[in-house]
Formats: sequence, C-alpha cells, structure tokens
Amino acid sequence: MELSELYQSLILDHNRSPRNNGELAGANRVAEGRNPMCGDQLRVWLKVDGDRIADVAFLGKGCAISQASASLMTTVVKGKTRGEAELMFDRSTRAALGKLAAFGGVSRFPARVKCASLSWHAMRAALHGADTGVSTE
Repeated sequence: MELSELYQSLILDHNRSPRNNGELAGANRVAEGRNPMCGDQLRVWLKVDGDRIADVAFLGKGCAISQASASLMTTVVKGKTRGEAELMFDRSTRAALGKLAAFGGVSRFPARVKCASLSWHAMRAALHGADTGVSTE
C-alpha cells in the first residue's frame, strides 16, 4: 500500500471512529473553534493537572479532515506537558510529525489547512485558559 493510501486510511478511520469524542466531565479548560469558511466547529475540553494534560476530549461537526485532526490531536496530546503540547502545536502548524504526517498533503490545499488546524488552535486556547471561541478565518 502506498504511503498516501495509508494516510488516507488513517484520516478516514479517525473520522469514522473518532477517539476521545464527547464532553469531558471534570474538565478545567475549554475552548471552541470555528471555521466560518466551511462551517467546521468544535469544542475542546482539557483536564489539566499541574503542568500535564491529564485528559482531553472534543465534540464537533465538520468535514472529515477537521474531525480526524481533532481525534488525532487528542490522542497525541493526552499525557503531555503544556510545553510538549505547545511544541506539537508549533510543529503541526508548520510541518507534520508522527501520525500527524497524514495531514501533510493538506498543505497543497490552503483552505483545508484551516480544517486540519482548527482543533489545534482550540486546544492551545484552552491550554492558555481561554474559555472562548477561536476562529481560523
């Protein structure tokens, strides 16, 4: 199987069966994200314990890319420190890493980059204590 096919399969799997999907009881950080260009919207909940993201969840609606990205984001930031999550945010907005390489091809479609990065922006806003909406306009 070609690498691009594996990546497409990973995105489809996370879209069909999103991980950490639903409200998170006991969360102490929350932020919303919206992409008015295409209608994607989601809410990210974090349970931050000291400097560590003890748990994370999301709930939203939108295209397969935004939902799969949110699902993958939750799996990779859970258990990480704030600093590690920030570093992942920085890398995810510039270049792919690990499983997130599946979204590398999205960079060829600028409008879709916003779909892929929406959950990351919401997670970062939640990390910074912003109980507010973020937009990828």
